[in-house]
Amino acid sequence: MNRATASADAFPVRVRRRKPLITPARLGLYAFLVSAALFFALPLFIMVITSLKTMDEIRTGTIFTLPMAFNLDPWIKAWDAACTGITCEGIKVGFWNSIRILIPSVALSVTLGALNGYALSFWKFRGANIAFALLMTGAFVPHQVYVFPMVQISAALGIFGTLHGIVLVHVIFGLPVMTLIFRNYYAGIPEEIFKAARVDGAGFWRIFLTIMLPMSTPIMIVAVIWQVTGIWNDFLFGLIFAGRDNLPMTVQLNNIVNSQFGEREYNVNMAATILTALVPLFVYFVSGKWFVRGIASGAVKG
Repeated sequence: MNRATASADAFPVRVRRRKPLITPARLGLYAFLVSAALFFALPLFIMVITSLKTMDEIRTGTIFTLPMAFNLDPWIKAWDAACTGITCEGIKVGFWNSIRILIPSVALSVTLGALNGYALSFWKFRGANIAFALLMTGAFVPHQVYVFPMVQISAALGIFGTLHGIVLVHVIFGLPVMTLIFRNYYAGIPEEIFKAARVDGAGFWRIFLTIMLPMSTPIMIVAVIWQVTGIWNDFLFGLIFAGRDNLPMTVQLNNIVNSQFGEREYNVNMAATILTALVPLFVYFVSGKWFVRGIASGAVKG
């Protein structure tokens, strides 16, 4: 027996078994994921195919079948000619109203939330914890509680039923959550960076603009997606504070779907619903990876 054979006998080689590709745990996981995907995708599938059918096809009751011929007339009518009250100008009016409300509301609430979070993380003042606690109280109290006082305040200021009024409401109600998100993110940044900038003579605005903001891209995306989704999908504040000339898309969608006059055009209703949801879906799909990165880097910790 040679030396190599003796060594092999003394130290037998262990053969690692390959794990089976299909296990009960993996089957259960895949079953759950497929079920969850179907749960959310099936209503959207029904909405899309219904919006492409004629009313004659819809009356047959076959909601799961594909349309015999793709019909875009319901989409055109939903956008350009559906009745949202006494006028029949389509949901495009509400779309542009929502854009006019969305852009300043998101820009102001995210900017002010970033400033508040930065100040509460690095420029703590006497009573900072009390101020933060009051902001958090505003974040978790149901918004319906504040509706009547806000109506009185906005009416006293002369902005009730105006574009400025609805923008101010969205900014005020968005500030607590925005402050919480940015404060928790900035709390994870090493304080030595801030102290080094202070030693170099940088002040409040210079540190914020040249150091903090460039490091805040992931959390900015999280904040923007959060605010775009919340403000675009809002119905209550838009109905109460926007006024007749500034009704957002969600309010006009409600007027289309719940109209009591004429025939119920389900294809037009479905098309209008999908058109209303396109903006937040587009924002999420374009910047979804940044949203996940921001969450992982500290958006909801603390």
